[in-house]
Amino acid sequence: QVQLVESGGGLVQPGGSLRLSCVASGSTLDYYVIGWFRQAPGKEREGVSCIKSSDGTTYYLNSLKDRFTVSKDNAKNTVYLQMNSLKPEDTAVYYCAAVHADLYGACSAPWFDIWGQGTQVTVSS
Repeated sequence: QVQLVESGGGLVQPGGSLRLSCVASGSTLDYYVIGWFRQAPGKEREGVSCIKSSDGTTYYLNSLKDRFTVSKDNAKNTVYLQMNSLKPEDTAVYYCAAVHADLYGACSAPWFDIWGQGTQVTVSS
């Protein structure tokens, strides 16, 4: 069973950048789809980006695709989310999640069954 641990969150000023990491253990990510999700207080969890480990196919929430980039390092069993030009509305807890590729349907939280603990991202001056 895959376990996921996120890191890289923190406090950043508007316009700044952060890179989140999602390190997997217990299994290789080769057969999984990894997703990044975020949840702000009082809001539903939304899919930010997903990446298929098998072929690198990516998905982005349309409003974020110009500022966020997802990538993977197979050797480190790690998926990254590079976030640039951050805005206060990007403030949220960011989670990475995994689902076996055979069970993947969409970059939406209900499709994912393995979750990390989350990392807080706060964008504020």
